[in-house]
Amino acid sequence: MNVYNKTIVVTGAGSGMGRELVFALLTKGARIAAVDMREATLEQTMQLAGQKAERISAHVVDITDKAAVEALPKDVIAKHGTVDGIINNAGIIQPFVRVNDLDYEAINRVMNVNFYGALYMVKAFLPLLLKRPEAHIVNISSMGGFLPVPGQSVYGASKAAIKLLTEGLYAELANTNVRVSVVFPGATNTNITANSGVKGPELPSSSSQKKGISMLPAREAASIIIHGMEKNKPRIFVGKDSKLMNILYRLSPAFATNLIAKQMKSLLPK
Repeated sequence: MNVYNKTIVVTGAGSGMGRELVFALLTKGARIAAVDMREATLEQTMQLAGQKAERISAHVVDITDKAAVEALPKDVIAKHGTVDGIINNAGIIQPFVRVNDLDYEAINRVMNVNFYGALYMVKAFLPLLLKRPEAHIVNISSMGGFLPVPGQSVYGASKAAIKLLTEGLYAELANTNVRVSVVFPGATNTNITANSGVKGPELPSSSSQKKGISMLPAREAASIIIHGMEKNKPRIFVGKDSKLMNILYRLSPAFATNLIAKQMKSLLPK
């Protein structure tokens, strides 16, 4: 779907890759409903957009609040008159510990933001998208959604759930006007750790740079995602590491799993 003159809803738009997705869409002539639970960061996104901010509406919404998400489409329509696509970008990681040491509060928080938040968005906007001449749903999963990462097992499970939800939507909507894409970012330079309220290394951690793994700039990742969206790609791999590990995991799941486990071993508590 060509995003020019389309209205796209972006969650997690106040910072990181969400903010860069907003800027990438603006560059291509789209209108954006920017969604984030933090009003201050949304205001920063608007300020940084400069004159293009006139094509952005800001919506302070906690996507884990089902009632608030269900009210969001009406607000977006009031601002823009229509809605043509959603990008479910908002997400958090878990504390960098093994499942045995992860408390249920952290588990529920990760699942509520990463899975249920995206599901609420899909359920709220899909009826409107089905009425458009063309529309698009983009769900951000993760390389950790198809490849197990020790210390982020529940995060990975939430992103694997997004993967299968999106692939299911792709199948269900195949004969409609709504296109569907799932995105698998690899190591991307964002502020997800700080936004998650988690102490410890980024996922993948900054120490990965010392191991020869470069972090993809968030701006470049956003550009890849929007390009894939406009090409109607059902699966969008972001970063060389994501592409490579997808191939390795398909060829030899055990080898790929052990490779990641070896790289992440030093990041886990003894």
